Amino acid sequence: MIVNKISDLESIKNKTLEMTKLDSVKKTARITVHMGTCGIASGAKDVLNSLKNKLKDEHIKNIEIKTTGCIGICSKEPLITVERFGEEPIIYEYVNVEKLNEIYDSHIKKGNVIAKYALARGKEVELEERVDNNGHIESQKIVDSSIKGIEEIPFFRKQKRIVMRNRGAIDPYKITDYISRDGYMAAYKAVTELDSQKIIEEVLDSGLRGRGGAGFPTGLKWKFASKADSKEKYIICNADEGDPGAFMDRSVLESDPHSIIEGMIIAAKAVGATKGFIYCRAEYPLAVEILNKALSQARAYGILGKNIFDSNFDLDIEVYEGAGAFVCGEETALIHSIEGKRGNPRLKIPYPAQKGVFSKPTVINNVETLANISPIILNGSDWFRQIGSEKSKGTKVFSITGDINNVGCVEIPIGTSIKTVLDDIADGTQQGSTIKAVQLGGPSGGCLPANYFDTQLDYEPLQELGVIMGSGGMIAINDKKSAVDIARFFMNFCADESCGKCLPGREGTRQMLNILNKICDGKGNKEDVAKLEDLAQVVKKTALCGLGKTAPNPILSTLKYFKNEYEEAVKE
Repeated sequence: MIVNKISDLESIKNKTLEMTKLDSVKKTARITVHMGTCGIASGAKDVLNSLKNKLKDEHIKNIEIKTTGCIGICSKEPLITVERFGEEPIIYEYVNVEKLNEIYDSHIKKGNVIAKYALARGKEVELEERVDNNGHIESQKIVDSSIKGIEEIPFFRKQKRIVMRNRGAIDPYKITDYISRDGYMAAYKAVTELDSQKIIEEVLDSGLRGRGGAGFPTGLKWKFASKADSKEKYIICNADEGDPGAFMDRSVLESDPHSIIEGMIIAAKAVGATKGFIYCRAEYPLAVEILNKALSQARAYGILGKNIFDSNFDLDIEVYEGAGAFVCGEETALIHSIEGKRGNPRLKIPYPAQKGVFSKPTVINNVETLANISPIILNGSDWFRQIGSEKSKGTKVFSITGDINNVGCVEIPIGTSIKTVLDDIADGTQQGSTIKAVQLGGPSGGCLPANYFDTQLDYEPLQELGVIMGSGGMIAINDKKSAVDIARFFMNFCADESCGKCLPGREGTRQMLNILNKICDGKGNKEDVAKLEDLAQVVKKTALCGLGKTAPNPILSTLKYFKNEYEEAVKE
């Protein structure tokens, strides 16, 4: 089917919603297995296969099996959601084949919930409705009130989902599921009703800042590219997520690939691009598979290709698999990689918006930035500006990991405090320890001690403290860990991943690592600490690219806030 009119999208939406309804005869139950990389790594594939075999062996036709991506709380995987006609959905955690057999016999077949395996009542996409109705949806019978409603669990209740609006709700392999959630409505509006200037104004007015780390206004980047004089322009999605402890982009790509494609369509219309690339690292095989499937479906529906929505607008997108070099997350290195060259950065004048891939004007946005675009176009910039802080609008996705109880991906309004994320959403740390610091922004970020946990997660407040929000990695560090060792871990990564083009990046990181190794091995002295600080300042000022300039941040921030641990380590 080729989608040309808004009525085509509405028809697909209505048909899909009708098909997903449960009833008392033909489709009495649905079991959703959450099949993100985190779920698969924890055994979700065994659970899924066992379930399929069970229904096949018993010739069951009225129970549907569905798969979706991760629902955010990765440390509880494998997770399944059981829905029975007329009853509240139940999310089960830590499911294995043995538990599945029990759940199948007791809950799915007989309606008796096994509370000891349950995480929550209700689904995340119903959370707002449940809150508005005091934790209950009228059409759903409460099956076991001893289980917490999803709105009662801080991990879910404290989040605001814009980027992750469809997680757990759609099968990422089905474009019809995405359309049933108003997918491609914004692209239709942008392509058929708005001109370039109006799209850019809307994004500019929204206050959306690039989520890749720098926080540059997205609309301004688009404006520069739109004014560049060239018949050939490109749009690139930067999905080369390489920070240790960061998996926000992977989660979005695996759960909701069409939200990225839709964002790219709107961006391409705004700047006049006709060709797009999604630069995704090959270490994300599931994301690459899902993206390619999504692109193929979008082409089959006429949403990519020639004459999109019967409008004379053309765009096609392909996935370009990166080889996994950290430096290729830097825009100019990424461009070189797509051109078939070694992935080395260059000076950023001219900027990619003026001279990017194949020397043509190019807009590069990261995954999270693009996932924000269609809600802004659909709901308007005023709606988006109501969320977030004074200077930074909207939400930010963080991958939270380290010494905390709830590891996963969370989306919070910008301006939420670090303390809220660690204490409420992450549910604190293991018993017998306390969190003494967080490493924010990956190896380019910095380490912030506990007495600053009231700080807002926002670009400027964090920069004032010497750390950066980066792309959204957040690693909690408990009081049993050494800050010096943490700095060494990240410097080891930076030295290993240095592209080698500039001397400060190549030799500076290596020399800093040597000094840290000496200190951690108990062979350092006071002069080494001073030398380390001097060298970190030199690299910060002289490295060629942004990655090199920020590589010393873990050292400088730990020296600033945990100098006593360095002094203790070199005490004779």
